[in-house]
Amino acid sequence: MHQQLCRVLQNAALTDAVWQMRLEADAASVTAPGQFVELKLPGFYLRRPISICDWDGESLTLLYKVVGHGTDAMTRIRPGHHLDALVGLGNGYDLTKSGDAPLLIGGGVGVPPLYGLCKALLRQGKHPAVILGFNTKDEIFYEAEFRALGVPVHITTVDGSCGTKGFVTDVMKDLSYTYFYTCGPGPMFRAIEKTAQTSGQYSFEERMGCGFGACMGCSIETKLGARRVCKDGPVFEREAILW
Repeated sequence: MHQQLCRVLQNAALTDAVWQMRLEADAASVTAPGQFVELKLPGFYLRRPISICDWDGESLTLLYKVVGHGTDAMTRIRPGHHLDALVGLGNGYDLTKSGDAPLLIGGGVGVPPLYGLCKALLRQGKHPAVILGFNTKDEIFYEAEFRALGVPVHITTVDGSCGTKGFVTDVMKDLSYTYFYTCGPGPMFRAIEKTAQTSGQYSFEERMGCGFGACMGCSIETKLGARRVCKDGPVFEREAILW
């Protein structure tokens, strides 16, 4: 973890509710896809945890959904502003277990960390495929970015306005894959757990207080007892989770 002041390079809407923010930052403390940052916002006491979508040596790309007062305030932050950030929090995805053809499954705002994961897998010579699930076509984001990586991309929408009508599992059940990685809401996880034919890793989206393991506010029950999503996760292996 590294605390630093990061200059905002971009803050722009991708959909009505999802925004992309790019920060000028030292990303040396980011060691795996699936990690996150904690941003201190002007006027708010608690930091906001935001998953890392992509990074390089000098910048971070964050995608966030407007769900409350904090994220709404984030939309009004202009390029040039500096944000206090804790960078490189949490334990990300373990790529060593992917096999040759892993499946990446993202639901809504769970999509962002899978983009950095997909790039990392490609650098290792793997052949990932991607399923992105949304409620309706107006909520879709980052489809073009994933397609630009040259990987198969499957879109599902609950209302059938784009791609396959239904849920990510309606596509997942017909695909062959060596392992799965996913991030998204709890109901999607439970559906995946009933459908998955391999081992895999889940990245949880629990509400966090401190973001680095001090408060226990984001604990979940696992087969090894209570574990903190911010410190022990947010990524957990399928076999460890109690549903």
